[in-house]
Amino acid sequence: MKNASTNTQRILFLHPNFPAQFRHLATALGQNSHYQVVFGTNRQEGTIPGVFKAIYEPSRQAAAATHHYVRNLENAVITGQAVYRMAEQLKAQGFVPDIIYGHSGWGPTLFMKEIFPKAELLCFFEWFYHARGSDADFDPTEPLNADDQCRIRVKNAPILIDLYNCDRGLAPTNWQRQQFPPEYHSKITVCHDGIDTNFFKPNPGAKLVLPRINLDLSHVEELVTYVGRGMEPYRGFPQFMEAVALIQQRRPHTHIVVVGEDRVAYGKTLPDGKTYKQLMLEKLDLDLSRLHFTGGLPYHEYLQVLQASSAHIYLTYPFVLSWSMLEAMAAGCLLIASHTPPVLEVIKDGKNGLLVDFFSPQEIARRIDEALDNSADMLSIRTKARKTIIQNYDLETLLPQHLNWLLGKKTAVRTHGFAK
Repeated sequence: MKNASTNTQRILFLHPNFPAQFRHLATALGQNSHYQVVFGTNRQEGTIPGVFKAIYEPSRQAAAATHHYVRNLENAVITGQAVYRMAEQLKAQGFVPDIIYGHSGWGPTLFMKEIFPKAELLCFFEWFYHARGSDADFDPTEPLNADDQCRIRVKNAPILIDLYNCDRGLAPTNWQRQQFPPEYHSKITVCHDGIDTNFFKPNPGAKLVLPRINLDLSHVEELVTYVGRGMEPYRGFPQFMEAVALIQQRRPHTHIVVVGEDRVAYGKTLPDGKTYKQLMLEKLDLDLSRLHFTGGLPYHEYLQVLQASSAHIYLTYPFVLSWSMLEAMAAGCLLIASHTPPVLEVIKDGKNGLLVDFFSPQEIARRIDEALDNSADMLSIRTKARKTIIQNYDLETLLPQHLNWLLGKKTAVRTHGFAK
């Protein structure tokens, strides 16, 4: 760890993943000699110049005998203890943070006020759980029982501790802030992480060729794309696949590209151990020669998928808004998205995207047809989609604002490569 001068401000980031939502903040501060930056994480992989990584490792998982309502809390406490031990080592090395900024919910921030009582504690508040009115009761075919409702209530315990303990908090969208108890709204600022519109930008006429995975779609005129961390109901994967079956029946030259891993990132797995990809491939009659699963992709290949897209599908429960939707818009994609609250904060139907009923594969397919049959008329929607991101979600604008909030400053903070 580099030594800091007496006027250096010390920043401690805490997140089980690295660098996750703190990528741009940590990168900007790591480049600035006025700040000493440490990133506490559970992830061994990855580095950021000027940022010292401190690894914490929880001693165990919640015990099987623990009541299932409180396993999430027990895991958070165990994580909090691991981070406390990591913080003790940092303190012994002379690092005492002025500001701690951590992701709430998994537990890394729980005990920071105990070891660093003079530090300002900031929390990134991504989601507050509700049994009614958001994600948990969204699907009418999956009704909640009393056990579910009580478990969801208790799941907020570590987040509530952070809401009470923190000095300030931040949520990335208004929709996500609204999930938190109103009595804590005064603590929570809304500021999105920001989209790098210099990287995510259109490339008119682009064709998709990814030699690394032996995918050459340079001959394809109609390309429908879908992106997710996993393949799950929370992001509308089953409905999307049913729409694909309909599109393939009536558009013999349309190809589909699905980016993401064959796993569940959010929500429940299937009880029989199958993945949702396996389930849908068994259930539907699909032309696999025109359906391409790429797995996870590095950013430069993912960008090429977006740039070559004729229509991009984004479906979500009333839940956390994905970066991928905003990145697709920045890349000039024609977005076909679910008429759900996180999307409605960004999209106006027919203006900067097309909206569909989440539960209607028929409507999703119909709007794909509309998009592909009227590609010239859709150019203005693509243009307005990118304009929306530049105006409201551009990293170049939001990163200085995010840094100002983090550092408690009212004057501009210069960031290498981002400040205008």
